[in-house]
Amino acid sequence: MTEIFTGSFTQQEPIPGEGIAAANAVMQHGRLHRYNTVGDEVAEVALLEEEFAASTGARYCLAVASGGYAMTTALRASGVKPGDQVLTNAFTLAPVPGAIAAVGGVPVFVGVTEDLLIDLDDLAAKLNQAKVLLLSHMRGHICDMGTLMAMCNAAGVTVIEDCAHTMGAAWDGVPSGRWGRFGCYSTQTYKHINSGEGGFLIGDDAEDMARAIMLSGSYMLFEKHRAAPPPEVFAQIKYETPNISGRMDNLRAAILRPQLRNLEEQGARWNERYRVVEAGLADTPGLRLVDRPEKEHFVASSFQFLLLDWTPDAVADVIGRCAARGVELKWFGGAEPKGFTSRYDSWRYVPSEPMPNSDRVLAGIIDMRLPLTFSLDDCALIARIIRAEVAAVYQGQAAAE
Repeated sequence: MTEIFTGSFTQQEPIPGEGIAAANAVMQHGRLHRYNTVGDEVAEVALLEEEFAASTGARYCLAVASGGYAMTTALRASGVKPGDQVLTNAFTLAPVPGAIAAVGGVPVFVGVTEDLLIDLDDLAAKLNQAKVLLLSHMRGHICDMGTLMAMCNAAGVTVIEDCAHTMGAAWDGVPSGRWGRFGCYSTQTYKHINSGEGGFLIGDDAEDMARAIMLSGSYMLFEKHRAAPPPEVFAQIKYETPNISGRMDNLRAAILRPQLRNLEEQGARWNERYRVVEAGLADTPGLRLVDRPEKEHFVASSFQFLLLDWTPDAVADVIGRCAARGVELKWFGGAEPKGFTSRYDSWRYVPSEPMPNSDRVLAGIIDMRLPLTFSLDDCALIARIIRAEVAAVYQGQAAAE
């Protein structure tokens, strides 16, 4: 009998009871705005910022309305001006080049390797084209950060980390987001902690964070921040920095605080599911798994594999056959953007030239969400279905040759 998976790839776990209770308390008192406090009350957002800064080891943290807003704020605070070129990954999601375009910058795309990492050789060849690298740890894959930072520091290139998929992850013991000038995170529904939308910006430089806080729309209420520079740092910055409102509210912060406390435990659960799928797909003919280096501590809320050098029709056949059995796969190699997947040549507001090596990799990338609502048995079943359908199409291709 043919096995069918009946679960949902977009169903998240419920918000913890503690978060629901805290959110109810905020709704009952009605003070959702982060600066609307009474007496010596400390806003939920201010407490969350302190807790997130402590969890990453950063001196400062700003909670904002989205991960995309975090990136645009980091770019502005780093001095990116209209017309400036900014390096970024060719393999990423649309909000990354979108953040660069939002500040008037021009993305310069850097290639991707078969392990879904930024191509450091291509980066070396392009470091002289920009003063900022917006580095996307795309789908939770972290490159050799020691080597990348040495290259960028030598070239005078500022690194901003997009950690939307790497909250709780690390390279060589250093948390994701702590290597560059800024770390940017997302709390959108499919990320590691869930407030529907939201994000964080972290950093260690007082002037950087003061500028970011003013950009976020603090007015002259910056003294209500706690994971922030002292008031004197704002003395001149408050006159020079435009208000581009993008604050997080107390309702979302209340939902997030208990999730943040559980992040390490949740990360271990995601990685259990990842390893079950990985084991189930090992040695599947025609399918390439992604190598995970020993120095990389990842939090795998999604799974990727490659069907390298397959024809588009064969890839589409695998995706269709898996879908018929309840397994939703996304393809980054499609000619047209679909759902959340798109390629660098889909973003036509950005000038780009073909990148043959990266195009080959992108054409083979298959992506799948791994929500914590999946059991380990679910993950084993999903792997069996993918394995069977990849093998069937691969054998069909071989027979036709």
